[in-house]
Amino acid sequence: MDLPEISKTIWDMKYRFAPEYGAGDVTMKDTWHRVAKALAQDDTDRQSAFFEELNSGRFLPAGRIISGAGTGRRVTLVNCFVSGTIPDDMSGIFDRLKEAALTMQQGGGIGMDFSTLRPKGAGVKGVGARASGPLPFMDTWDAMCRTIMSAGSRRGAMMGVLRCDHPDIEEFIDAKRDRARLRNFNVSVAVTDAFMRAVEEGAEWPLVFGGEVYKTVGAKALWDRIMRATYDCAEPGVLFIDRINEGNNLRGVEEIAATNPCGEQPLGPYGACVLGSLNLTQFIRDPFRNTALPDFSRLKHSTRLAVRMLDAVNDVSGFPLPEQATAAQTNRRIGLGVTGVADALAMCGITYGSDQAQNWLETVMSTISEEAYAESERMAAAAQPFPNFYTSAAADLSKAYAYRRTKPRRNSHLLSIAPTGTISLLAGNVSSGIEPIFALSYGRKVTQGDGSKVTETVEDYAVRLYRQMFPGQPLPDCFVTAQDLAPEAHLAMQAVAQRYVDSAVSKTINLPASISFEDFAHVYTEAWRLGCKGCTTYRPNDVTGSVLSVTETAKEAAPAVEASGTAAEGGTSPSGPLSERPRVLSGKTYKLRFGAAPHASYITVTDMEEDGQRRPYEVFLASKGVEHQAWTMALTRMISAVFRRGGDVSFVAEELAQIADPMGGAWMDGEYVPSEVAAIGRILKEHMGLAGPATTTLPEFHSTRPGTACPSCGGHNARNEGGCLSCPDCGYSKCA
Repeated sequence: MDLPEISKTIWDMKYRFAPEYGAGDVTMKDTWHRVAKALAQDDTDRQSAFFEELNSGRFLPAGRIISGAGTGRRVTLVNCFVSGTIPDDMSGIFDRLKEAALTMQQGGGIGMDFSTLRPKGAGVKGVGARASGPLPFMDTWDAMCRTIMSAGSRRGAMMGVLRCDHPDIEEFIDAKRDRARLRNFNVSVAVTDAFMRAVEEGAEWPLVFGGEVYKTVGAKALWDRIMRATYDCAEPGVLFIDRINEGNNLRGVEEIAATNPCGEQPLGPYGACVLGSLNLTQFIRDPFRNTALPDFSRLKHSTRLAVRMLDAVNDVSGFPLPEQATAAQTNRRIGLGVTGVADALAMCGITYGSDQAQNWLETVMSTISEEAYAESERMAAAAQPFPNFYTSAAADLSKAYAYRRTKPRRNSHLLSIAPTGTISLLAGNVSSGIEPIFALSYGRKVTQGDGSKVTETVEDYAVRLYRQMFPGQPLPDCFVTAQDLAPEAHLAMQAVAQRYVDSAVSKTINLPASISFEDFAHVYTEAWRLGCKGCTTYRPNDVTGSVLSVTETAKEAAPAVEASGTAAEGGTSPSGPLSERPRVLSGKTYKLRFGAAPHASYITVTDMEEDGQRRPYEVFLASKGVEHQAWTMALTRMISAVFRRGGDVSFVAEELAQIADPMGGAWMDGEYVPSEVAAIGRILKEHMGLAGPATTTLPEFHSTRPGTACPSCGGHNARNEGGCLSCPDCGYSKCA
């Protein structure tokens, strides 16, 4: 099929190489030629084979590779990193902070384990002070991330992890209940098997640091606290850390304590992994017919080429830190995964989550896994194994997976299932990763050159294909969406995939807002029992759900003004008529660049002079960006209407300064400002000479529709899939 407009838009916005000077990508084929040439490293036969796989849509490298390979830009092609162990001293902490900043600056997402930091109130030897605990240091990382624009014009992504036995775990669990805190983090609790058994037994659970027990809590109570926070706020997620380490091919040489931001890559200190996905929709023969099935011969061939392409990335990519380069060369980790699973199932007439779907996925994943390991063995025989293979500790490889081979191979790990939100859109809006179809179709608002918006219908790949093949026919019953499925169907598919993945599976189990707390918590305990390495859910809630309206908490009323206007200096009653505007007014214009906004705004506040006193009279806002023109015009006109009525209008600035964006604010002049609207209120306070910084007291939010607001375009088609927030309207992705 021809690619839809959304795919072309995503390519042009995120992946097309368009340098200011010199040749770039004119068509999408140029992009694939560029990537193939970079990965083939002057081998023309390999370049031709690589190009064929990429151009056919059978293999989709991760976004870092597509946007950066062959461009000569100083960016990393590797998506996933984990920090070096954070030392429990000030110098070491800020060394890791700097390293995280450098990693995100070049486009890598990074995870950190903060369990190594002493708890709040613990003594600090030599200085007679008390420790602040991990959370304030996480705030420092969060502030840093807000100031770093990651390569490719996207914000850096981070994962923050704390062990379930750390003395500050309760504060960590509840941290994201504060709508202004840790907005640039995904957070997860590292849960041990011993803790899960203590939960089942109703036992007490010690919170320990440095061999000292700081507190003892009920294990079930602590588990319920995790579940309640996740039920209310969608975080923290849960990592089953013992299972992660037991299934680690390098468990003899590294201890894993954290994952990349979306959880599909558990990594040791300074670990790095490159990602790519086989697009299963391109391997289905006779789609939507009784004879439909995967072409396993073609799938094996593509798996072999994909392994070689991803392995080559370790040689051609730059790395933000020398320690990361060393880890990549020593272990040569790659993460080959799949996308389009749900669409491929529908093309075979199979309902996602059914017993038949589980058997189908098991056959497909076992085929990919066997072929990936076999190809890595062939590469090692022709070149050499990854260096850590020959260490005595690593030679006894994990036996956790029945299909696992122990012959020398090129890569320590080969398999991972990552969120593929943006590259799935690039491939024609195929279903993401192993997720079910999120929506059969949706309306996407597109901004025209004149600033107006039109709505275009974007269909799921398999839906579009079916309607082209069978026009006018109703969709078969096998077309189900994430909202149609029981949690057990999600979990079953994740558990099947995990059995054939040596890293991890990133998946979001979308749950209805009406699900009971008990049923919700059961999802996580069942994930542990099924052998998953982690669990992430999304339930619409007031903290992360779609926010279209804002209801502020009750505040003290502004001072009353007499109807005659005599009690208010310089004007008529706020309930009176608008005063007549003079032809000329003086004022000031303030430049405002908020967060990562691509354009600055200019706020002009004019003043009226009466009886020797000046008071604000009008507000105007100008910007090159037109995406928010309607609400900015409405806001400034309403403010102006209040100002022109006179009286004490200081409450306007105070009210605006308290408006918070649920996706987070930005730092301005050393002060955290919770939203762009609050930034306007801050300017008005400055103009009126009001003392004190803008308050960050947060209002109450109420969802008025399902979905999530996109932090980039503000649209409400954003979705949580594979542990990652992505927007099909503008191509925003928190993780990819």
